[in-house]
Amino acid sequence: MKKILFSFLTITVFFLGTAEARVYKGQKTYVKKCRKCHAGGQELAASKKKKSWKKIMKNKGEGLADIHLEDKKAKKSWKYFESKKYRKYSKHLKDFLVEYAKDSGNVPACN
Repeated sequence: MKKILFSFLTITVFFLGTAEARVYKGQKTYVKKCRKCHAGGQELAASKKKKSWKKIMKNKGEGLADIHLEDKKAKKSWKYFESKKYRKYSKHLKDFLVEYAKDSGNVPACN
């Protein structure tokens, strides 16, 4: 019985740690790629509710990429949004944006 409980707790802790790491990776991506144009993460993430961010970031962030690719002011970011790197890290960016959405009650610390 103790082995089963210990295994369950170990697996739970592992997955909780992994989930938090994804938000951190998304924040790191935001700071590297988005902060230049959108300033601190609080303003952008808090501009929409969780449901809206999930919809925009569906299909590896296609919605967010489309928003940027259709905007001539965002021309500097076009290369990034067309890259494999964006599609790879979009899931982490999604986790960051959802974690700090308007209705989440959380506030990021982007420095």
